[in-house]
Amino acid sequence: MKNIAKKYIKWVVVLSALTGMVSCQSDYLETNPTTAVSEEAAYSSAANLMAIVNGMHRDMYYRQNDNQGQNGQGGIMIMMDALGEDLVFPSTGNGWYISTVRWQDQVNDNAANDFYPYQFYYALIRNANMVITNGPSVPAPNDADVATIKTAIGEAYAFRAFCYYMLVQIYGKRYVPGVNNTQLGVPIRLVANEIPLARNTVEEVYTQINKDLDEAAVRLGNSRLTKSHFNDKVILGLRARVALTQGKYALAITAAQSARSDAPLMSNAVYLSGFNNLASNGEWMWGATILADQGDTFSNFGAYMSRNFNSTNIRQAPKAINNKLFQLFPSTDVRTKNFDPTGAHTNLGLPTTYSKFPYTGQKFLAVSQSDSRVDVPYMRSAEMYLIEAEALARSGNEAGSKAVFDVFAKNRNPSYTGATTTGAAYITEILNSRRLEFWGEGFRFLDLKRLNLGLDRTGANHSSVVTNNVMTVANTDLRWEFLIPRAEINANTLIVQNPL
Repeated sequence: MKNIAKKYIKWVVVLSALTGMVSCQSDYLETNPTTAVSEEAAYSSAANLMAIVNGMHRDMYYRQNDNQGQNGQGGIMIMMDALGEDLVFPSTGNGWYISTVRWQDQVNDNAANDFYPYQFYYALIRNANMVITNGPSVPAPNDADVATIKTAIGEAYAFRAFCYYMLVQIYGKRYVPGVNNTQLGVPIRLVANEIPLARNTVEEVYTQINKDLDEAAVRLGNSRLTKSHFNDKVILGLRARVALTQGKYALAITAAQSARSDAPLMSNAVYLSGFNNLASNGEWMWGATILADQGDTFSNFGAYMSRNFNSTNIRQAPKAINNKLFQLFPSTDVRTKNFDPTGAHTNLGLPTTYSKFPYTGQKFLAVSQSDSRVDVPYMRSAEMYLIEAEALARSGNEAGSKAVFDVFAKNRNPSYTGATTTGAAYITEILNSRRLEFWGEGFRFLDLKRLNLGLDRTGANHSSVVTNNVMTVANTDLRWEFLIPRAEINANTLIVQNPL
């Protein structure tokens, strides 16, 4: 495993992120053999092709765009929850993500955090496009090479689908089920060039996402190098996510059922062990384990979301849960035990230098006070249960939904006796469980947008000083769409900006 990880560094391809910026080829493929490979070498063998994909997976947890808070997918996960109401910042600490909490990033097209998701996902898309385009011509002298190339191309399609799904949700208007979504999404770039492109519609972007998932599905089987890679079950999980967003409930149900078929829910004991057991935890379908020689101490996900790492951010601004949400669940629910209403966390033995605030979480525990590494969760089978339950309920099959939801809920709370609510109240019960389950895992802003709900932080433990009095945001507010970054506007004359 360690040798593979070191190869990620050697063969990583350094790419630009902008979809329209005109630039020379050397800007994208560095020739220094210690950090990258030439384009010719990259496509000279199946192993080298897969090394590009390996580098993309490493970028998911390691890549820094502009600063240490922009730590790959993990940083975007924090942003998506910081924009919501359930991840509470009890103090400004040393400032990380506070502009996000205040809804300031997405209204400034020169802001680093407005540019960050755009840059991050389009860089991955460019890599994916090169693998998809060049993969078929890579020499394959034996069956093993044929299989490697097939897998590499399949993973590239999966990456492209995932990245466009994130981009269109962040920079486009919400998908409205049942209508032709002609509202502006993001440019669909399927070739690794710098030709200016206009923004495609939201509908067109989702059509491409589903097409790419189809392509990935025919190339990927169940085996993979590690859980950081895609396989058939992860593709099904992505299909379920996308289908739920599109209101395609029948597809969401069948995809979610199949996706979780070999991923049993974790035990209560494992749930409380700090979310640092990706490899051995069957519930984790897709994620990243950060190796000791591959982390970046103050940029890792755990440097901001753990409770025990010894950093200024953790000491001054530990992350808390919305106390109104917490109080909806009984103490017999194992998920509540990952939060301390007193903030003392006596079982962790925190030094006196750590600030204490009520309802702070210890869901994520770093390796130690001196090692910030935490496994980064991208997909768990818990999500598939909740997608299936929600989709069944919205399809009018409440009995079927409750059969699924009860299995999940009883795993998290052995005292749970079954859902007694009905109709809209029952769907709210599912959604509240989803909120608690995925606290800190990057779903809340996207869920609010998907559900066409406004933001409401009122009456909870949010500090008006920290939020800069941003306690409510109507579902019609223009800030639900991030501005297209100024760098892209300047480089691409065909881009239309979102309204302010």
